[in-house]
Amino acid sequence: MAYPNEKLSEEKVFKDPVHRYIHVRDKVIWDLIGTKEFQRLRRIRQLGTTFLTFHGAEHSRFNHSLGVYEIVRRIVDDVFQGRPEWDEDERLLSLCAALLHDLGHGPFSHSFEKVFHLDHEAFTQAIILGNTEINRVLSQIGSDFPKKVTEVIAKTYPNKQVVSLISSQIDADRMDYLQRDAFYTGVSYGHFDMERILRLMRPREDQVVIKYSGMHAVEDYIMSRYQMYWQVYFHPVTRSAEVILTKILHRAKALYEDGYPFKCKPKHFYSIFSEKVTIEDYLKLDESIILFYFQEWQDEDDPILSDLCKRFINRILFKYVEFHPTNEQLMRLMELTSLFKKAGIDPDYYLVVDSSSDLPYDFYRPGEEEERLPIHLLMQNGEIRELSRESEIVDAISGKRRTDHKLYFPLDLLNDFSSKRNIKKKIISLLQLHK
Repeated sequence: MAYPNEKLSEEKVFKDPVHRYIHVRDKVIWDLIGTKEFQRLRRIRQLGTTFLTFHGAEHSRFNHSLGVYEIVRRIVDDVFQGRPEWDEDERLLSLCAALLHDLGHGPFSHSFEKVFHLDHEAFTQAIILGNTEINRVLSQIGSDFPKKVTEVIAKTYPNKQVVSLISSQIDADRMDYLQRDAFYTGVSYGHFDMERILRLMRPREDQVVIKYSGMHAVEDYIMSRYQMYWQVYFHPVTRSAEVILTKILHRAKALYEDGYPFKCKPKHFYSIFSEKVTIEDYLKLDESIILFYFQEWQDEDDPILSDLCKRFINRILFKYVEFHPTNEQLMRLMELTSLFKKAGIDPDYYLVVDSSSDLPYDFYRPGEEEERLPIHLLMQNGEIRELSRESEIVDAISGKRRTDHKLYFPLDLLNDFSSKRNIKKKIISLLQLHK
C-alpha cells in the first residue's frame, strides 16, 4: 500500500441500476471495498423486512454504500473541485466516510438494534477504530485518519461541510436510498431531479447550500422523501413482519435466560443475550445466520418460538387495525389483553401496538434532541436563506411530525376458536373487525 493519494492503474467501474456507473479511481477506496467487513454488507438487506411486502426489495447495504460514495465523489470531483470554499485535502476523508457510513448495521438493521439496545453508529465507529481490515487500510493514510472518519460519521468533525455531505436534510445518504429503494420496490415516489440538485450545490463555510434556482428540485426531493416514508418505509405489512421478527428475538432471549434447552442452540446470540457482544461476534452476524436459526427454530418445543418462526419464514403475518392511544382505546386494549389471556394466547407476543413517526423537514432548533441542520438556499444577491422561508410547500410541512399507530394480532388464531366462541365474539367486537 502506498497511500494517501495513490490512484489505480486503471479505473474500476461498478454497473449500478440507479447511477448507471460507480467509478473508483483511488486505491484506498478499492481496498476498503475488498475488506471482509465491507463485504459483509452484501449479506445485510437495505430495507430489512420490506422484501415481504415489496418482493423486489432484496438490495443490500453494500450497494447502497457504493451509491452514497458515488454521489459524494461526483460532488467533490465534479461540483466542488477548484472552488475556493472547498478544501481539496478533505476529498479522501469525504469519500471514505461516505463509503463506510453504514458499516455497523446488523441483520435486519433497526429491528435488531431495538431488541438488543444496540447502536449501529457506535459499531461503525468501533469497526473503523478496531483491529480490523478496515482500520489497517485507513491507517495507511495516517495514524489519525480512522478517527477522522469516525468523527465525520458521528457528526463531530470540525469541518461541517464534510459532515453535511453524508448527514444533513439533503445529503448523499438520503439521495441514494430514496432512489435506490424506489427502484427496487417498484414505486414511483422516490424519484427526484438529483442531477439538478448536485449541479446547484455550492460549498460555503460550515455547510453546503443550494442555489435558489434549484429550490423546486429540492421541494420535489422533500416530497419524495415524505411519500417514501408513508408508502414504503412505514408500510403496515412491513411493520407486521417487523413485529414478528422482534418478538422472535425477544422470545429467544427470554428462553435463553430461563435456561430453556434449545434443540438448535443460539450460539451466535450468546454474547448479545448476555450484553457482552464483541466486535468479532457482531461481525459474524448477518441475515443468513439469523434466517438459519429461524428455519431451525420452527421445530423447537416452545410453541411460541416455533409458531413465530413459522410465521416469519412462511409469511403468515399478523393482521392489523387502526389504533389511537386515547383513553377509550387504551381501555379497550386492556380488555383485549385480558381476553387473549383467557383464550390461551400470550398477548406479550400476539397483541402488539406498533407506532411509526416521521418529521419530513425541520428548521434549526438549537439545543433540542436530534438537532436538524436545515437546507439553505444561496440567493441571487449572495444572501443565505433557510428553505422554508422561501418555499410555501416546505413551510407547510416544516416541524410537523406525523405519527401512525397500528394494533397487530394473529387473525388466523382467532378463527381457530371453535371451542371459545364467546371469547372470539368479544375480541372481534373490540377489534371492530365486523365493520
